Amino acid sequence: MEESSSKQMPENLEDPPNSRLFLVASRCTTDDELRERFSQFGEVQGVWLVKDKQTKEPKGVAYVKFAKSSQACLAMEEMHGKMLSDGTKPLKVFIAQSRSSNRHRDVEDEELTRIFVMIPKTFTEEDLKETFKMYGDIEYCIIIKNKTTGESKGLGYVRYFKPSQAAIAIENCDKSYRAILAEPRTKSNVSEDFSGAASRMDHSTTANPTVDPGNYMAMDFRNSEMTSTLMLSTRAALTQEQVFSLFDIIPGMEYCELQRDQFGILKGHALIRYNNLGSAIYAKEKLNGFEYPPGNRLQVYFYDDGESPISRMSKQCVQAQVMSSGWNGASCSQVMKPSYSSVSTPSRIQTDVNLPPIKKLAPADSRTKERLFVVFNPSPLPHDVLEDVFCRFGSLIEVYLVSGRKVGYIKYADKQCADEAMAALHGQVVNGVRMKVMLADPPREESHKRPRTY
Repeated sequence: MEESSSKQMPENLEDPPNSRLFLVASRCTTDDELRERFSQFGEVQGVWLVKDKQTKEPKGVAYVKFAKSSQACLAMEEMHGKMLSDGTKPLKVFIAQSRSSNRHRDVEDEELTRIFVMIPKTFTEEDLKETFKMYGDIEYCIIIKNKTTGESKGLGYVRYFKPSQAAIAIENCDKSYRAILAEPRTKSNVSEDFSGAASRMDHSTTANPTVDPGNYMAMDFRNSEMTSTLMLSTRAALTQEQVFSLFDIIPGMEYCELQRDQFGILKGHALIRYNNLGSAIYAKEKLNGFEYPPGNRLQVYFYDDGESPISRMSKQCVQAQVMSSGWNGASCSQVMKPSYSSVSTPSRIQTDVNLPPIKKLAPADSRTKERLFVVFNPSPLPHDVLEDVFCRFGSLIEVYLVSGRKVGYIKYADKQCADEAMAALHGQVVNGVRMKVMLADPPREESHKRPRTY
């Protein structure tokens, strides 16, 4: 593979970090076109088109190096999905792979939006937000505190909505804050004390390999007291949104937070609190042992939240009644299911997106006017849920999930309906799954493969 550039390559491609873009473009794209379009976002230090070693023809892949990380991030946000000219396919723009990252990172990557800072110990979360809000819209701020005394350690995290905002904050904030991008800890570096609870849970599961999910409740009642607070243990990396969406299905949740160590690194645990014992019991019954994402079994157990003795006694009475009912032959679902006379049944679609009403599907033999390509993280949504979501924009013909992969295709009989679905759903979270919704590439004109059927 051979690269050509319109300018001398800088000596250090990773200085500053995350300042180099990786592009997937049309093969007819030239380096002059790329330089002209990307120069509007900042100083372009180099453009390289990747060419075939034998034919010397462009392969439709390029790199663009900026002088600043914020310029590269802004270019990625603005140019991803855009066309350089009519007749060319939309650009796919990523932060290029570096030594510190083993993959290209896109505009939805959470690792690019969180910064780590050193702050005065007198700072509150409001002070931290007030200091850094000038660089962009802040999603949340966290001050790291001593677990015993509750005092600030003089360290904190700021999470922005966009990678460019985090990069601008790092470049322009006072140097005394020593702001850097908060990179996640690798799995091999996770300390043993953070995985202790998970190890204990794994040991109990291994010791009882024939236990089915329906018996988890009876086992736990004999070994622990019931409270309205739950602790979630997971081996897979889940986001705050995913955990919230999962436990918010059961009415009454008033608190949900992923647990972090003193450096802000996720521990693989989350604390969830309900405003009533019935909801907590029902959530534990339904979610303990549930696989999310597929292959990752969640472990949910009661957590002692230091409640008053009177409240503890009342809950012990409820616990005794539940155990008595269980020993008298009542089914687990009958015992645990709380009564919600004043609460409506939650929808199977959990999302912050304001979805239109459900519309009828287009006839199966309708001509496809537009296809969307969808990437799911961490795992695909069920076919019926996808159909429920995408049919609301009208003219939906078919939803197709690619077997064994986290992607799918959506076929529409009307281009405008497809555009509206893409605009509304790209980057959104539905039932704890984040979707990237893009225009699908057209089938290749020269291909020896059979024509696609989806």
